[in-house]
Amino acid sequence: MNPFELPTSPLDKLFEDWNQLFPQPYDKRTVNPYTRTRVILMNGTEFESVWFTHQFSRACANNDLRRELALCRRVTQQRQKKLSMLKPIDEPILETTIGYEQLAVDLTARMAQDETDPNVKAALDFALLEDFDHLYRYADLLDMESGVHAEDLVGRYTEIMPARPTISEHRFPYEAINAPIDGKTANPLTRLHVGIITAAEQQTMNFYMNVGATYTSELGRKLYQEIAMIEEQHVSEYGSLTDPNVTPLEGLLLHDYTACYLYFSCMNDEPDAAIRHIWEHGFEQTAAQLQASARLLERYEGKQWQQVIPDGNFPAALSLGPNIEYVRSVIAGTVHNTRKGEGYADVRTLPADNRFFQYQQAVNPDAGDVPSHQTIRQYLSDHDEDYRWETAPNPIEELRNRKVDNTTLGRK
Repeated sequence: MNPFELPTSPLDKLFEDWNQLFPQPYDKRTVNPYTRTRVILMNGTEFESVWFTHQFSRACANNDLRRELALCRRVTQQRQKKLSMLKPIDEPILETTIGYEQLAVDLTARMAQDETDPNVKAALDFALLEDFDHLYRYADLLDMESGVHAEDLVGRYTEIMPARPTISEHRFPYEAINAPIDGKTANPLTRLHVGIITAAEQQTMNFYMNVGATYTSELGRKLYQEIAMIEEQHVSEYGSLTDPNVTPLEGLLLHDYTACYLYFSCMNDEPDAAIRHIWEHGFEQTAAQLQASARLLERYEGKQWQQVIPDGNFPAALSLGPNIEYVRSVIAGTVHNTRKGEGYADVRTLPADNRFFQYQQAVNPDAGDVPSHQTIRQYLSDHDEDYRWETAPNPIEELRNRKVDNTTLGRK
């Protein structure tokens, strides 16, 4: 499939009315868990495109080009608003959050298994364990406060158990920067992976940042505040992988190509006919935007789209599904890791004066005050053991005791 070769409509013919922008939400009781995650993924993808064009426009002195960006952005904004309305009104914030973390786990795991760039794969594996642990923390809060079992929301496709403890994830900001990819030599799939995961984590960061203060319990507000800080760290890590040498118009083309690829992937997997129609419609629209961006690239920079994306044909579609054994293997092999410069190190090998420990002392002087661990401690005080859903014992012995919350693994 090459979206550059498809027949498309002019962008000014793509506007929709209010009825079209207000679709029937999915039913939270019967929705396929990966339908929920696809809605979250595409919402984040569209937001990233909108935000990129805002930043582009603010740094652009050519009003003709800014008008073209405004046209592109308006069409994208309409799609983003439509996707937001697919969340049903009776789905509480915390249940939606479980979908965010399931997406983070299974999207990251899927791309890591297909990734050929060792640096990008290491970044995916590293943050994967942290999002996996977040799922566990939120799931315990959900059961404690509402009696809802997160295993039902994730369809038992994704395990729920601790990994690298959230307290161990707080690192000095210098450690959040990776070496960027070189777009000229990178595998096309690597480029897509970097764009996709950056948008997905940014969506999670924004969601937690915005809903945290609206949560109805003090413990929940604290948990959202803490994990939002980690998600910002992840956005820095993933965003720093982006090729910094692309021009803004090349970046516009890459954003549209990524969105088009994801709509193509979503419509291939979607079991819900009504939502599949939304993916198909989104694919048609993003193909039109992609071709419009190619024309802007040629008009303002004299470049053909092939100079940025040599082969317009999509790689294999991205398919979301279970990754239980892969996640377990990453936990078993890397749970003790932390960041060291642009790489990684076993925290047990770091000298005592390393800035990781200095930052931990500044932010987490008392493990008992850290919200992610307050959550589990409160759950343990109400129940004999924590809430989890495992297919087998945790691959790390220190994390198998369900009556104790580990706050030293990956930190001491």
